[in-house]
Amino acid sequence: METTTAAASSSSSSLTILYNATIVTMDPDNRVFKNGAIVIQQDKIISIGQSPNILAQFSGESLDLQGQILLPGLVNTHVHSSQQLGRGIADDVDLLTWLHHRIWPYESNMTHQDSYLSTLLCGIELIHSGVTCFAEAGGQHVPGMARAVEQLGLRACLTESIMDSGEGLPPSWAVRTTDDLMFGLCFVLSRVQSQKELYDKYNNTADGRIRVWLGIRQIMNSTDRLLLETRDLATELNTGIHMHVAEISYENQVVKDTREVEHGTVTYLEKVDFLKKNLLAAHTVWVNKTEIEFLSRAGVKVSHCPASAMRMLGFAPIREMHNSGICVSLGTDGAPSNNRMSMVDEMYLASLINKGREVFAKGTTDPTALPAETVLKMATINGAKTVLWDDEIGSLEVGKKADLIVVDPHSWSMIPVHDCISCLVYCMRTENVVSVMCNGKWIMKDKKILNVDEAEVISLAKQASNQLLKRAGICIPDRMNVL
Repeated sequence: METTTAAASSSSSSLTILYNATIVTMDPDNRVFKNGAIVIQQDKIISIGQSPNILAQFSGESLDLQGQILLPGLVNTHVHSSQQLGRGIADDVDLLTWLHHRIWPYESNMTHQDSYLSTLLCGIELIHSGVTCFAEAGGQHVPGMARAVEQLGLRACLTESIMDSGEGLPPSWAVRTTDDLMFGLCFVLSRVQSQKELYDKYNNTADGRIRVWLGIRQIMNSTDRLLLETRDLATELNTGIHMHVAEISYENQVVKDTREVEHGTVTYLEKVDFLKKNLLAAHTVWVNKTEIEFLSRAGVKVSHCPASAMRMLGFAPIREMHNSGICVSLGTDGAPSNNRMSMVDEMYLASLINKGREVFAKGTTDPTALPAETVLKMATINGAKTVLWDDEIGSLEVGKKADLIVVDPHSWSMIPVHDCISCLVYCMRTENVVSVMCNGKWIMKDKKILNVDEAEVISLAKQASNQLLKRAGICIPDRMNVL
């Protein structure tokens, strides 16, 4: 049955028709058109159906996709775009060393230009791996991020990294925190106000492709005042909150010791009424059954970052979350904690890791854990739900934004395609993503980034990263006998 066609309000010459494609819609009926076509007018999809019917009904600029696969653009729900210049600076170290001696010195020495270049570099990698929308996990200099996102043509939820307490902060940040009640209150209010100013200036800019969220870096660096002021402002602005939640067991222990709760972060957030539908909880590894119920009941969204979790966090109970009705999506995390900003890789890892976890947890194998169709939903429609944007993106449906990717399966990495959905999750590689459209405009065509000079960005980023590490005093030790 054909999708209902929206009425075209302008001449056929303004239409773009992509046909002769396998269209994986990710719509509520999970429809896949084997010989499908899609009609785009400006930034929206106005019709989807079988190619012969679409071509008989519409005329305009047509592109024969020759059996390639059309997918909704992938949604990366946890990425630190301003950490891209720090790829490789914190490999094979524990989390607190990673944070206190590598990442925070790096971030505290960033300039607006560094953030801009870092986000450009990150965005290029995201586009190549089929991402059309990302949720910034919290970084420095949102104006630089916004400038890069607008230029690249991507869609993003941008967030500033906010902390107001805790050990290990760089000197330039530590002077901003104090136990003094009045000064501390003023500081919290100023940090919350700065986020509101960013919202007022950048939210819904770049043709509606940028949204501004509020950020809490993690509970160990947040006072109750910061948590509650952020919660209330998010409600006032009708926006989301992005927060790292229950990353490591040490975090739960600190919360138990300092905030007097029975388990950890999620238990405490439930106690102070912080768990809401607009909360994006990243990682969420160290949670128990009761806390999973808290998350589910509150409608909290969870970003699962398989590579980052396996590197230094642990096995997140994703199957239990999924079974409890929690919306779980996928993220890459930042370059210093993953190195690869590829959602294609994360899909592959998510399925395998969670199958392997079944053996670890129960002593028996279960190859049906997190099947391909579930993982593909996590990367598309669940991602859109996680960033509170599923009314416009995450699936290919009439009336939604034209955010889509073209995947070429006619290569050694994917041929033969016996099962299209399985092949996309278990066989596809970044190299198979050939073209990317966001908001109705091509931002990559035939593997060429269109809106920026990729080679120039790479050159500038190399220079900026070297200078940044020198300012931060970060020295990467030699692993072998370097001559």
